[in-house]
Amino acid sequence: MEESLRDVGLIIALLMAVSFVLAIILLFFAVRRIRGLHIPDDAGFGETLLYVPLTLVLFIDLLDFGLDILAAPITWFVLDRLGLKALRNVFALEALLPFTQMVPTMTLAWLGARFIGPQAVEVKTVSG
Repeated sequence: MEESLRDVGLIIALLMAVSFVLAIILLFFAVRRIRGLHIPDDAGFGETLLYVPLTLVLFIDLLDFGLDILAAPITWFVLDRLGLKALRNVFALEALLPFTQMVPTMTLAWLGARFIGPQAVEVKTVSG
């Protein structure tokens, strides 16, 4: 029993390491594609997802799986530097939520924005 638990732990650790390396590779591809984009300043979460490439959301999901809760500050920093403030808060919050690492939530949101429409994944913010 103890040996099988150790094996499962090693497999998960290996998957997390591979996920982290793939996330870094995807980040370079995503940055190259995002530099030429013009996203309106008033674009919300759903509309911004229509503009960003799939590589960006795959990067976020792989980073979330690879680093778990430590992905939140990295996500915040990367999206802030890329000028994607409409995505920054949602992505960082998703990285902080427990038990969401195995589900590619941002990739699903990206697909939802593409195939259902941006209003289907729009996030309402409370101000005041």
